[in-house]
Amino acid sequence: MHKNPEEISRCAGFIENYFKDQDIACKRVDNAGIPSIMVLPAGKTVPVLLMAHIDVVDAPDELFEPVEKDGKLYGRGSIDDKYAVALSMVLVKEHVERLRKLGKGPDDLPFGILITGDEEIGGANGAKKALGLVHTEFCIALDGGNIENIVVKEKGIWRLKLIARGKTAHGARPWLGENAIEKLMEDYALIKPFFDPPADSGAEHWHRTLNFSIIRAGKSLNQVPDYAEALFDIRYTETDNLDSLLAQMREAIHGELLEESREPLFRGGDSPYLDLLLKIADKTATGAAHGASDARFLSDYEIKGIVWGANGDMTQHAPDEHVNIASVRALYDILNDFMEKIIS
Repeated sequence: MHKNPEEISRCAGFIENYFKDQDIACKRVDNAGIPSIMVLPAGKTVPVLLMAHIDVVDAPDELFEPVEKDGKLYGRGSIDDKYAVALSMVLVKEHVERLRKLGKGPDDLPFGILITGDEEIGGANGAKKALGLVHTEFCIALDGGNIENIVVKEKGIWRLKLIARGKTAHGARPWLGENAIEKLMEDYALIKPFFDPPADSGAEHWHRTLNFSIIRAGKSLNQVPDYAEALFDIRYTETDNLDSLLAQMREAIHGELLEESREPLFRGGDSPYLDLLLKIADKTATGAAHGASDARFLSDYEIKGIVWGANGDMTQHAPDEHVNIASVRALYDILNDFMEKIIS
């Protein structure tokens, strides 16, 4: 987790040593203290790239002690996303071993891997930069979906800040002031209808959403606050015009509405690699996801791809986070078959 960056670096070092012990070349790149590790065939475009991440969200210490129970592995990062890191590492190792028996080596791999260290905080110094060092035709981000659902579309992320200003006064004489918190809430009430679901939205909720995430206001209990701000986490779809929406909301409110950041949608695109994967995984279909992953950076480099992974019963970031072990085995078998068919 990012409150312990030394642990992320130590984890990256473990991965480096793993490949060194297997006599497999890997490259580590650090941007702003964030490690990314790549294993890529030298000097050519790799057909397929597997992408995963080693960083995790914060949790109590006990969640960092893995527990296996009833066919599930519990613990922080079990499904998000360290199982995928381990799977990718083993897949490389075993394919290199097979190639060596045929008189070939790591440069004959039909795939490469990219393991990053900052997906949980936005990926700006991990995947966003590291993908620029990779030449690949297709990327599988092992960070979502499940065995029966390959994600080909994810919502984009939009972060806004709402600011309200008032006039301070003593808390015993509130009529002499203007309460910035009250003004903030009035503006929020004007913004919220812009995110009401359409009447025909259905159960899938494929529409823009707003989460009122953080509020900052007030300095003293007996003082009317003269400043208040709120941070909104918005997820948008391909039908939204963000510039127009921002203009409309600004017109409706009394305070200030600032754009903090805007991250792109993920749309995977058609690919013969996806067609092959669906043929092998014949019980798997494609779908969409409300969350966002590092796959959104693929469009910056015109790389087609998908988001896929093992089954974790939607427990990412939860106290009972876990991965279903049988699904990891199933995922490995499908990817192993997929890679063999690519190289044959």
